[in-house]
Amino acid sequence: MMVSLSKRSLALAAAAALLAACAPLGDKPEAAAQVSEARLRDKAQESLALGTRQYQRGEFEDARRSLTAALDHGLLSRSEQSAVRKHLAFVHCIAGREPECRDEFRKALEIDPGFGLTPAEAGHPKWGPVYGSVRAKMSVPAADPKTKGPRSVAEQFLDDGMAKYGAGGYAAAAALLQSALKEGLAARADQVKALKHSAFSLCLLQRFAPCRDEFARIFEIEPDFELTAAEGGHPSWSRTYANARRRALAAREKAAKDAAGKK
Repeated sequence: MMVSLSKRSLALAAAAALLAACAPLGDKPEAAAQVSEARLRDKAQESLALGTRQYQRGEFEDARRSLTAALDHGLLSRSEQSAVRKHLAFVHCIAGREPECRDEFRKALEIDPGFGLTPAEAGHPKWGPVYGSVRAKMSVPAADPKTKGPRSVAEQFLDDGMAKYGAGGYAAAAALLQSALKEGLAARADQVKALKHSAFSLCLLQRFAPCRDEFARIFEIEPDFELTAAEGGHPSWSRTYANARRRALAAREKAAKDAAGKK
Protein backbone atom coordinates (compact mmCIF):
# COMPACT_ATOMS: atom_id res chain seq x y z
CA MET A 1 0.00 0.00 0.00
CA MET A 2 2.85 2.39 0.84
CA VAL A 3 4.53 1.65 -2.49
CA SER A 4 1.26 2.30 -4.35
CA LEU A 5 0.75 5.67 -2.64
CA SER A 6 4.34 6.65 -3.31
CA LYS A 7 3.97 5.90 -7.00
CA ARG A 8 0.73 7.83 -7.14
CA SER A 9 2.33 10.84 -5.42
CA LEU A 10 5.23 10.80 -7.84
CA ALA A 11 2.82 10.62 -10.78
CA LEU A 12 0.82 13.58 -9.48
CA ALA A 13 3.98 15.62 -8.91
CA ALA A 14 5.17 14.86 -12.44
CA ALA A 15 1.82 15.91 -13.88
CA ALA A 16 1.87 19.17 -11.93
CA ALA A 17 5.37 19.94 -13.17
CA LEU A 18 4.30 19.24 -16.76
CA LEU A 19 1.30 21.53 -16.45
CA ALA A 20 3.47 24.31 -14.99
CA ALA A 21 5.93 23.98 -17.85
CA CYS A 22 3.09 24.19 -20.38
CA ALA A 23 1.41 27.22 -18.78
CA PRO A 24 0.67 30.01 -21.28
CA LEU A 25 3.47 32.49 -21.66
CA GLY A 26 0.88 35.25 -21.49
CA ASP A 27 0.57 34.73 -17.74
CA LYS A 28 4.16 35.87 -17.12
CA PRO A 29 3.73 39.60 -17.89
CA GLU A 30 0.85 39.76 -15.41
CA ALA A 31 3.01 38.25 -12.69
CA ALA A 32 5.83 40.62 -13.61
CA ALA A 33 3.41 43.54 -13.39
CA GLN A 34 2.37 42.51 -9.90
CA VAL A 35 5.99 42.25 -8.77
CA SER A 36 6.80 45.62 -10.33
CA GLU A 37 3.79 47.27 -8.71
CA ALA A 38 4.64 45.77 -5.32
CA ARG A 39 8.21 47.01 -5.60
CA LEU A 40 7.06 50.52 -6.53
CA ARG A 41 4.69 50.55 -3.56
CA ASP A 42 7.55 49.49 -1.30
CA LYS A 43 9.71 52.31 -2.68
CA ALA A 44 6.90 54.82 -2.13
CA GLN A 45 6.49 53.75 1.49
CA GLU A 46 10.27 53.78 2.02
CA SER A 47 10.37 57.37 0.73
CA LEU A 48 7.47 58.29 3.03
CA ALA A 49 9.21 56.78 6.06
CA LEU A 50 12.49 58.50 5.18
CA GLY A 51 10.78 61.85 4.63
CA THR A 52 8.99 61.59 7.98
CA ARG A 53 12.26 60.85 9.78
CA GLN A 54 14.00 63.75 8.01
CA TYR A 55 11.15 66.07 8.99
CA GLN A 56 11.41 64.99 12.62
CA ARG A 57 15.17 65.68 12.55
CA GLY A 58 14.55 69.17 11.18
CA GLU A 59 15.99 68.34 7.73
CA PHE A 60 13.08 70.07 6.04
CA GLU A 61 14.27 70.38 2.43
CA ASP A 62 15.51 66.79 2.41
CA ALA A 63 12.13 65.79 3.83
CA ARG A 64 10.36 67.72 1.06
CA ARG A 65 12.30 65.84 -1.63
CA SER A 66 11.68 62.43 -0.05
CA LEU A 67 7.99 63.09 0.52
CA THR A 68 7.54 64.34 -3.04
CA ALA A 69 9.26 61.19 -4.31
CA ALA A 70 6.80 59.09 -2.27
CA LEU A 71 3.91 60.75 -4.10
CA ASP A 72 5.55 60.41 -7.52
CA HIS A 73 5.19 56.62 -7.45
CA GLY A 74 1.41 57.00 -7.34
CA LEU A 75 1.00 53.99 -5.04
CA LEU A 76 0.28 55.40 -1.59
CA SER A 77 -3.07 54.88 0.08
CA ARG A 78 -5.32 57.90 0.57
CA SER A 79 -4.42 58.16 4.25
CA GLU A 80 -0.71 58.00 3.38
CA GLN A 81 -1.17 60.66 0.70
CA SER A 82 -2.89 63.01 3.13
CA ALA A 83 -0.07 62.44 5.66
CA VAL A 84 2.49 63.34 3.00
CA ARG A 85 0.54 66.45 2.01
CA LYS A 86 0.31 67.52 5.66
CA HIS A 87 4.06 67.31 6.20
CA LEU A 88 4.75 69.04 2.89
CA ALA A 89 2.44 71.85 4.04
CA PHE A 90 4.37 72.09 7.31
CA VAL A 91 7.68 72.28 5.44
CA HIS A 92 6.43 75.01 3.10
CA CYS A 93 4.98 77.07 5.95
CA ILE A 94 8.22 76.78 7.93
CA ALA A 95 10.11 78.06 4.88
CA GLY A 96 7.69 80.98 4.46
CA ARG A 97 6.13 79.57 1.27
CA GLU A 98 2.51 80.21 2.27
CA PRO A 99 0.89 79.65 -1.19
CA GLU A 100 2.54 76.21 -1.44
CA CYS A 101 1.60 75.45 2.18
CA ARG A 102 -2.01 76.41 1.47
CA ASP A 103 -2.06 74.28 -1.68
CA GLU A 104 -0.83 71.19 0.17
CA PHE A 105 -3.52 71.55 2.84
CA ARG A 106 -6.12 71.91 0.09
CA LYS A 107 -4.90 68.72 -1.60
CA ALA A 108 -4.92 66.84 1.71
CA LEU A 109 -8.58 67.81 2.24
CA GLU A 110 -9.49 66.89 -1.33
CA ILE A 111 -7.95 63.43 -0.90
CA ASP A 112 -9.61 62.92 2.50
CA PRO A 113 -12.45 65.31 3.47
CA GLY A 114 -12.12 64.03 7.04
CA PHE A 115 -8.47 65.09 7.22
CA GLY A 116 -7.62 67.25 10.20
CA LEU A 117 -4.76 68.39 12.40
CA THR A 118 -4.33 67.48 16.04
CA PRO A 119 -5.05 70.31 18.51
CA ALA A 120 -1.29 70.79 18.98
CA GLU A 121 -0.69 70.94 15.21
CA ALA A 122 -3.64 73.27 14.61
CA GLY A 123 -2.27 75.65 17.26
CA HIS A 124 1.11 76.02 15.58
CA PRO A 125 1.80 79.70 14.78
CA LYS A 126 3.31 78.97 11.35
CA TRP A 127 0.71 76.76 9.74
CA GLY A 128 -2.26 76.77 12.12
CA PRO A 129 -3.85 79.95 10.67
CA VAL A 130 -3.18 78.77 7.08
CA TYR A 131 -4.81 75.40 7.71
CA GLY A 132 -7.79 77.05 9.41
CA SER A 133 -8.26 79.41 6.47
CA VAL A 134 -8.12 76.59 3.90
CA ARG A 135 -10.51 74.38 5.84
CA ALA A 136 -13.00 77.22 6.33
CA LYS A 137 -12.91 78.05 2.63
CA MET A 138 -13.49 74.42 1.62
CA SER A 139 -16.35 74.03 4.13
CA VAL A 140 -18.59 76.68 2.54
CA PRO A 141 -22.18 75.29 2.49
CA ALA A 142 -23.45 74.09 -0.87
CA ALA A 143 -26.42 76.46 -0.57
CA ASP A 144 -24.10 79.46 -0.89
CA PRO A 145 -24.89 81.05 -4.31
CA LYS A 146 -21.18 81.58 -4.94
CA THR A 147 -20.45 77.85 -4.91
CA LYS A 148 -20.69 75.59 -7.93
CA GLY A 149 -23.75 73.48 -8.64
CA PRO A 150 -23.93 69.72 -8.13
CA ARG A 151 -21.20 67.70 -9.81
CA SER A 152 -22.09 66.01 -13.07
CA VAL A 153 -22.08 62.24 -13.54
CA ALA A 154 -18.83 62.56 -15.50
CA GLU A 155 -17.20 64.53 -12.68
CA GLN A 156 -18.33 61.96 -10.13
CA PHE A 157 -16.77 59.20 -12.24
CA LEU A 158 -13.58 61.28 -12.39
CA ASP A 159 -13.51 61.68 -8.60
CA ASP A 160 -14.11 57.97 -8.07
CA GLY A 161 -11.44 57.07 -10.63
CA MET A 162 -8.89 59.32 -8.97
CA ALA A 163 -9.73 57.79 -5.58
CA LYS A 164 -9.19 54.28 -6.98
CA TYR A 165 -5.93 55.39 -8.58
CA GLY A 166 -4.72 56.83 -5.29
CA ALA A 167 -5.57 53.57 -3.53
CA GLY A 168 -3.66 51.49 -6.09
CA GLY A 169 -6.73 49.97 -7.81
CA TYR A 170 -5.49 50.64 -11.33
CA ALA A 171 -7.89 48.41 -13.29
CA ALA A 172 -10.90 49.97 -11.53
CA ALA A 173 -9.39 53.44 -11.92
CA ALA A 174 -8.94 53.01 -15.68
CA ALA A 175 -12.55 51.83 -16.08
CA LEU A 176 -13.96 54.72 -14.03
CA LEU A 177 -11.85 57.31 -15.83
CA GLN A 178 -13.02 55.95 -19.19
CA SER A 179 -16.61 56.24 -17.96
CA ALA A 180 -15.93 59.88 -17.02
CA LEU A 181 -14.66 60.59 -20.53
CA LYS A 182 -17.60 58.83 -22.18
CA GLU A 183 -20.09 60.76 -20.06
CA GLY A 184 -18.42 63.96 -21.25
CA LEU A 185 -16.16 66.05 -19.03
CA ALA A 186 -16.83 69.70 -19.78
CA ALA A 187 -13.50 71.17 -18.67
CA ARG A 188 -10.42 70.52 -20.80
CA ALA A 189 -8.31 70.27 -17.64
CA ASP A 190 -10.58 67.47 -16.37
CA GLN A 191 -10.31 65.66 -19.73
CA VAL A 192 -6.52 65.81 -19.59
CA LYS A 193 -6.51 64.72 -15.93
CA ALA A 194 -8.70 61.70 -16.72
CA LEU A 195 -6.66 60.68 -19.77
CA LYS A 196 -3.33 61.14 -17.98
CA HIS A 197 -4.27 59.01 -15.00
CA SER A 198 -5.93 56.45 -17.26
CA ALA A 199 -2.61 56.21 -19.14
CA PHE A 200 -0.69 55.90 -15.86
CA SER A 201 -3.04 53.12 -14.70
CA LEU A 202 -2.75 51.18 -17.97
CA CYS A 203 1.03 51.43 -18.02
CA LEU A 204 1.21 50.27 -14.39
CA LEU A 205 -0.85 47.27 -15.53
CA GLN A 206 1.69 46.81 -18.37
CA ARG A 207 -0.97 47.47 -21.01
CA PHE A 208 1.41 49.65 -22.96
CA ALA A 209 -0.44 50.02 -26.28
CA PRO A 210 -3.66 51.35 -24.66
CA CYS A 211 -1.47 53.49 -22.38
CA ARG A 212 0.19 55.07 -25.43
CA ASP A 213 -3.23 55.62 -27.02
CA GLU A 214 -4.37 57.57 -23.96
CA PHE A 215 -1.32 59.83 -24.16
CA ALA A 216 -2.04 60.30 -27.89
CA ARG A 217 -5.58 61.46 -27.06
CA ILE A 218 -4.14 64.05 -24.68
CA PHE A 219 -2.00 65.52 -27.49
CA GLU A 220 -5.13 65.85 -29.62
CA ILE A 221 -6.75 67.95 -26.89
CA GLU A 222 -3.63 69.80 -25.74
CA PRO A 223 -0.80 69.63 -28.33
CA ASP A 224 1.79 71.18 -25.98
CA PHE A 225 0.99 68.87 -23.08
CA GLU A 226 3.97 67.81 -20.94
CA LEU A 227 4.34 65.67 -17.85
CA THR A 228 6.08 67.16 -14.84
CA ALA A 229 9.74 66.25 -14.37
CA ALA A 230 8.80 63.73 -11.68
CA GLU A 231 5.99 62.20 -13.73
CA GLY A 232 8.09 62.05 -16.90
CA GLY A 233 10.80 60.05 -15.16
CA HIS A 234 8.49 57.32 -13.86
CA PRO A 235 9.83 53.88 -14.93
CA SER A 236 6.39 52.48 -15.74
CA TRP A 237 5.36 55.00 -18.40
CA SER A 238 8.28 57.31 -19.30
CA ARG A 239 9.16 55.46 -22.53
CA THR A 240 5.52 55.06 -23.57
CA TYR A 241 4.87 58.76 -23.02
CA ALA A 242 8.01 59.73 -24.96
CA ASN A 243 6.94 57.47 -27.83
CA ALA A 244 3.46 59.00 -27.95
CA ARG A 245 4.92 62.50 -27.84
CA ARG A 246 7.27 61.77 -30.76
CA ARG A 247 4.37 60.41 -32.81
CA ALA A 248 2.20 63.43 -32.03
CA LEU A 249 5.00 65.83 -33.00
CA ALA A 250 5.63 63.96 -36.26
CA ALA A 251 1.92 64.06 -37.09
CA ARG A 252 1.78 67.82 -36.43
CA GLU A 253 4.81 68.46 -38.63
CA LYS A 254 3.32 66.37 -41.45
CA ALA A 255 -0.01 68.20 -41.17
CA ALA A 256 1.80 71.55 -41.34
CA LYS A 257 3.76 70.50 -44.46
CA ASP A 258 0.59 69.20 -46.14
CA ALA A 259 -1.20 72.46 -45.37
CA ALA A 260 1.72 74.50 -46.73
CA GLY A 261 1.76 72.38 -49.90
CA LYS A 262 -1.90 73.10 -50.63
CA LYS A 263 -1.36 76.87 -50.64
